[in-house]
Amino acid sequence: MSRIYSNNAIDFSRQLETLKNQGLIVRDDADALRYLRSVSYFRFACYLKYFEVSPKVLASDTRLDSVLLLYSFDNELKQLIYSAIQDIEIAIRTRVIHYVSLEQGTHWFMNTSVFDDAEMFSANLGKLQSELSRSREEFISEYYSDYDSPSMPPAWKTMEVVSLGTLSKIYENLKTTPAKKQVARDFGLPQYTYLESWNRCLTVLRNCCAHHARVWNRRFTTKPILPTRLPLFWINNASRIKQHKLYAQLCYIAYMEQTIDPHCGFVNRLKSLLSRYPTIDLHAMGFPTGWESEPLWR
Repeated sequence: MSRIYSNNAIDFSRQLETLKNQGLIVRDDADALRYLRSVSYFRFACYLKYFEVSPKVLASDTRLDSVLLLYSFDNELKQLIYSAIQDIEIAIRTRVIHYVSLEQGTHWFMNTSVFDDAEMFSANLGKLQSELSRSREEFISEYYSDYDSPSMPPAWKTMEVVSLGTLSKIYENLKTTPAKKQVARDFGLPQYTYLESWNRCLTVLRNCCAHHARVWNRRFTTKPILPTRLPLFWINNASRIKQHKLYAQLCYIAYMEQTIDPHCGFVNRLKSLLSRYPTIDLHAMGFPTGWESEPLWR
């Protein structure tokens, strides 16, 4: 028997009444309505779930202010993470372009012999062509106005306009060569498989931040490899970290940032953010007891 959705849309006032019926304590209805006009009900409900004792039943004394505090924290956290990912993405892009172009030539991304999987190569090349066609960058249009062949600009132009997801897949599909290994070593990673794993995770996390999804207590299905030892400042208890939690994501971001920002600005900004929100449940984010004493965070 098919199941047919039959609910109708409800206005902001009824949304507020629904929240109150679930046990949400609201001091000022006018303020609450202003909030609901700016943040959709179901976006808000994602943060409300943390306070539930059973489906759509809130713990006693759950106040709107508490939910808004959590929402504000998550927003600031996403901005911090997104900024760090931008730095890392640019660094990955720069190092892939540099080392692979020196080793394989100007248009290596068009050469199937450079890659392991021909089918994946073809799919990635198609994405490159699509992203190039959408680009309005002057250095792309200048190439096409000056040259007819090759059909795509050199790597140092083409790879600048590809998405992080495509860049990640291109790096993963590269054959194991000194250039591929050197890109990983530039991030303090002795194995390129670590960088492949972290690139995949970065792509998912970046998309969550870009599309304003909740991240603070999210369960990530794409989990990063967390090596036991690494040459730069790292964590001593990697084997006990919950890989599906945000803390694992923050660890590899902080590690990679060391090769970009020697003063570890990300670490300091994260600590500052957490100090401004002392009531946030760090356990829900996967932070272990004593995390501050780890070499990575000192």
